[in-house]
Amino acid sequence: MEQAVIYLVPALGILGLIVMAIKSAWVNKQETGDKNMVELAGYIADGAMAFLKAEWKVLSYFAIIAGILLAYSGTTVETSSPLIAGSFLIGAVFSAFAGYIGMNIATKANVRTTQAARTSLKQALKVSFTGGSVMGLGVAGLAVLGLGSLFILFYQMYVVSAGAGVNGVEMEKALEVLAGFSLGAESIALFARVGGGIYTKAADVGADLVGKVEAGIPEDDVRNPATIADNVGDNVGDVAGMGADLFGSYVATILATMVLGREIVSDDQFGGIAPILLPMVLAGLGIVFSIMGMAFVTVKDDKGDVQKALNMGNWSSIIFTGIASFFVVKHMLPETLEIRGYVFTNMDVFYAIILGLVVGTLMSIITEYYTAMGKRPVMSIVRQSATGHATNIIGGLSVGMESTVLPILVLAGGIYGAYEFAGLYGVAIAAAGMMATTAMQLAIDAFGPIADNAGGIAEMSQLPEEVRGRTDILDAVGNTTAATGKGFAIASAALTSLALFAAFVGIAGIDAIDIYKAPVLAGLFVGGMIPFIFSSLAIAAVGRAAMDMVNEVRRQFREIPGIMEYKSKPEYDKCVEISTKASIREMIAPGAIALITPIIVGFSFGPEVLGGLLAGVTVSGVLMGMFQSNAGGAWDNAKKSFEKGVEINGETFYKKSEPHKASVTGDTVGDPFKDTSGPSMNILIKLMSIVALVIAPHISERPHGEPMAERVEVKKEIKYEDGKKIVTETKTIVK
Repeated sequence: MEQAVIYLVPALGILGLIVMAIKSAWVNKQETGDKNMVELAGYIADGAMAFLKAEWKVLSYFAIIAGILLAYSGTTVETSSPLIAGSFLIGAVFSAFAGYIGMNIATKANVRTTQAARTSLKQALKVSFTGGSVMGLGVAGLAVLGLGSLFILFYQMYVVSAGAGVNGVEMEKALEVLAGFSLGAESIALFARVGGGIYTKAADVGADLVGKVEAGIPEDDVRNPATIADNVGDNVGDVAGMGADLFGSYVATILATMVLGREIVSDDQFGGIAPILLPMVLAGLGIVFSIMGMAFVTVKDDKGDVQKALNMGNWSSIIFTGIASFFVVKHMLPETLEIRGYVFTNMDVFYAIILGLVVGTLMSIITEYYTAMGKRPVMSIVRQSATGHATNIIGGLSVGMESTVLPILVLAGGIYGAYEFAGLYGVAIAAAGMMATTAMQLAIDAFGPIADNAGGIAEMSQLPEEVRGRTDILDAVGNTTAATGKGFAIASAALTSLALFAAFVGIAGIDAIDIYKAPVLAGLFVGGMIPFIFSSLAIAAVGRAAMDMVNEVRRQFREIPGIMEYKSKPEYDKCVEISTKASIREMIAPGAIALITPIIVGFSFGPEVLGGLLAGVTVSGVLMGMFQSNAGGAWDNAKKSFEKGVEINGETFYKKSEPHKASVTGDTVGDPFKDTSGPSMNILIKLMSIVALVIAPHISERPHGEPMAERVEVKKEIKYEDGKKIVTETKTIVK
């Protein structure tokens, strides 16, 4: 039975990849349209691949150097191994490949969605969402296959072959080496997300400010020199970057739960490893339920509600996962379990999983409210656009700040509730439950950039208005789903970081993090500052690259005669080159901060101060991520509201009106917020926690095998008498 469940995990990952291949083949069979459409799509695909090759070249140097350092570090403590370098490199390659899968299908699905939009909204949705499904299943399948296969390998090598127990040093070593896989995934994800974000926003700002505002043509007009770079950016940032991002999040969440699961003494039928296996099994089953949920995403005709169709698919996969988790938990876990003196039941674990699913759903709903067209927050920005650019900016900042309140309260309630149910393991398994339907979440997220590209190709190809109308419907919904996806990602990052934080404390041998101590408080403040300097570097990089882009677009309008009359083609490649070079150059500094800071603090000041740093980064990063992503999403949809016309003080305003120009400025400010620095926050806080977890054995305050220092421990006892749940708590001193 134990062997069957262990091998079920990678098998479910393979199933996801098989379905992904089938869906990819279906997309490739769809019609691509006329010669002009195919040529434009080719420019986009070539630009995206050129960026990925340039990025991979730089990241390969980083991966090799980091791998050598990890291999050496694995020889210095008994709970690690030089194999951690191999685990790291596999994680890095899988993360990069996950991004490539998404980008490759997106650059094929975009033109096919445009062609499908010439027939019906239903067919356009089917093509674009199937393209997104390929990415979602590819990311989830690779994560489950990679993590499941490596766990089998390391478990056999370090635990089974030694005849060791599940809760001993040998399993700690297996999971420490496995942590290298997560470190590799998150490292590549950070660079991919930041680099892709800088690329896409530099191009977007240039296309908006010069094309829309100065030249008075649409950003996707074929005469706009930055339009190809802008469409390339949608793929390298919102698709490849997001794919690597959620791949890393997915892996980190599962790993954190596994590390905490090792501390649980479990009398189960799986040799005591059920708490370690459970998050991987949930992730594997989540792929199955995501595939089932994808079947619900469809509309009847051009009047169909696309957002409702996507919600139907999302909610169905969540409900399926919740129902299945009851049977999985009852089957795998014993009646009672214990972690760090906290006793809980298998049903408490189930409740924590359900709570994680509820928190993820609520975070998506709240984010949708703050970023969707027609809702109070976005309409408040629209109204403030009537009085100028400055009031639009003020309105967007206000909405972004307000949008942190409800999500934080939901998140805080989720953390408190999950801990009450099952201690620290409850918090971790809640995050694992939330992330179980990542394939579906990512399919919905990736659908947006595909629809955006499809609209761009329709505009550049000067297709009939009805075609652009259908792609605009998909694009508007895609903006909202992108924002809700980022809200979901930051929520999962908060829960995952707390679980990683708890795992770090256990491995580092510290009993508590006392902020009354001056060094720890100093670490807390420094940690709170990190997301600000990280955001500053990312936003400034977009600003510098955008200046180069604006100057280049202006030069082409000025020096190339006949562009505005369709007599000459703009030099698209020059704009693509500017974005590529800028993004590769500028992504280094933010990534270095995330990787190096925990190492310096940990080795210089010890694990307790590093714990303070991680606490500061987590709280500050979650707030910054929510604020920036939601503000940017609201600004974007405020701008899009003018496309159909909005009524302000009894007067209706459309594109090219003064309020619309103010909304373009707001959207331009929000672009690096929502697509560069904001979504990078969730990778930042998880990556720093994973780095801390990897170096924990090297800075531990106690040798492995020795008991923790004397501490007061609260034990929660649960009994059932006459059908009633009776909870008692006892305090004991542990030597």
